[in-house]
Amino acid sequence: MSESADPPLWTADFRLFFAARTSSLLGDVMLPVAITAAVLRAGYGASGVGYALAALIAPFAALIIFGGVLSDRFGARRLMVLSDAARLCFQSVLALLFLVGTPELWQILVLLALVGAGSAIFQPGVASITPLIAHDVQKANATLRISESVTAVIGPSLAGLLLVVSSPAAVVALDALTFAVSGACLLRLRSVPMGPAGRGDVSSSFRADLVEGWREFRARTWLWSVIVVYMLWQLAGAGPTMTLGYSTLVTEHGSATFGLVMSALGAGSVLGGLVAIRLRPQYPLRAGALAIILWTLMPLSVALGLPAPLVAACYAVSGAGQAFWIVMFHTSVQTHIPQDVLGRVHAYDAAGSLVMKPVGQAVAGPLAVIAGTVPLLFVSATMALVTCALLLAIPAVRDLRRAER
Repeated sequence: MSESADPPLWTADFRLFFAARTSSLLGDVMLPVAITAAVLRAGYGASGVGYALAALIAPFAALIIFGGVLSDRFGARRLMVLSDAARLCFQSVLALLFLVGTPELWQILVLLALVGAGSAIFQPGVASITPLIAHDVQKANATLRISESVTAVIGPSLAGLLLVVSSPAAVVALDALTFAVSGACLLRLRSVPMGPAGRGDVSSSFRADLVEGWREFRARTWLWSVIVVYMLWQLAGAGPTMTLGYSTLVTEHGSATFGLVMSALGAGSVLGGLVAIRLRPQYPLRAGALAIILWTLMPLSVALGLPAPLVAACYAVSGAGQAFWIVMFHTSVQTHIPQDVLGRVHAYDAAGSLVMKPVGQAVAGPLAVIAGTVPLLFVSATMALVTCALLLAIPAVRDLRRAER
């Protein structure tokens, strides 16, 4: 086993990238909590909160493909630094508006949309830079996934705690500083060029780059097949589980129990990342697909009306399975896709992965009125098994071998 002879993961550049990614993630998960409090305090009610959160998310989903083109065209690190600088400015202006008075709703929406657009420019670079700074891409992805899980648990709680002792404007301003930390760390990277990696010129048109990214994405059966199956899972599995499962937990067990369950989900995701550091299957997507079966426990535990501790345990196991799958998939993308098109290909897979999630969340409520919450949760649980079966039934997915960068 020669794995132990590999160079260490925690090089100076990986530490900087890890700090940048963690601070950026912390800002991402704190912002919705801070914005919710700020918009409610401004008097715009629940509808205003919905508009604000949509303004933050919609530009990300709509523009990430273009962010992938820009990342490959002008350099991932350059775009990520510019994104951090832009988000720092826009969010600081938003904090200032809340601090000095009550901003108009349209001002809030415009600034949040600009922050969301900045996130769309930032995200493709995460996939592009990881293979450049880590000799062991799987271990790097697993470590970053652990960071994502921890920030997902700590971030909202930290934002809530800060709201107790300070104003929403102060929390929005503090959150903006996370982008300053991220940008400063990215500026100090030494092994990643500011310009495009592995690409000699950018003489082609923007449209040609967009088409090339789509061609590279479409040419890999294993990749687009996974995204198609994942879209189905988001529509009938993950989307309804988030809407119906979360609301059922709050109404039947209370907000405190819901927080405990979500913390268990985060802890399980950390465990899944740790397992992904150690376990190195020859067929990563096959192993990841099998791990998705564990996700069945999440909606099933709520549908069966299990006691809160058992629900938390089921969420933890589900989180571990989902985290392991995500590491296997991201590693496969980053090790099988050429560096000069990686940003664009990642953007296409990210957009495809996200597009059906809000649809599934939106239709779950009306469908529950007709069919009932419990039957739909059983359908969601079944979808994890269907997703696994579909992935394993596709030879290109099932037989994709582990690759080293």
